[in-house]
Amino acid sequence: MTAVRNLTMVNDNIFLIGMMGAGKSIIGKQLAQELDKQFVDSDDEIETKTGVGVEVIFTIEGETGFRRRETDILRVLTRQRGIVLATGGGATLVAENRQLLKDNGLIVYLRASPEHLANRLRYDKQRPLLQSGDRLKTIRTLLARRESLYRDMADLIVTTDDRNMRQIIGEISVWIRTQ
Repeated sequence: MTAVRNLTMVNDNIFLIGMMGAGKSIIGKQLAQELDKQFVDSDDEIETKTGVGVEVIFTIEGETGFRRRETDILRVLTRQRGIVLATGGGATLVAENRQLLKDNGLIVYLRASPEHLANRLRYDKQRPLLQSGDRLKTIRTLLARRESLYRDMADLIVTTDDRNMRQIIGEISVWIRTQ
């Protein structure tokens, strides 16, 4: 865990990071309600702005094009105040994104094992990076590349395996209120 920062110094924002399938969106919505904040999902914002789904952007522009759009939207979203933001699983791959998040909110890493992620995503047809090959192997490869970034950025790490949403939100809420 990194040094704790004061919420008032980081725009009263909570940023959720972690792998796809870790629960950032569903937990983020409930957490925002619990903390009386606005919930925002960066992938949804990209889709709204472009008028097409993330998978279409990946198909047409590739991951590089998508990451460029993700950075553009994070520049806007991280300037807001009082939000709970669910980031895309790969948002931390870009140095500018990492800095935007660090400078503008407290960061919670929702951690899940590769096996839990593969199970949660077993029927998902929307995630471009999981549409070919062995999902578990792909998730392990992605997590191996991203885990150190997630851990280095996190003010709080919350494991989501075998826990219900109320337990996870409770842990985060108590931690936030003590900061």
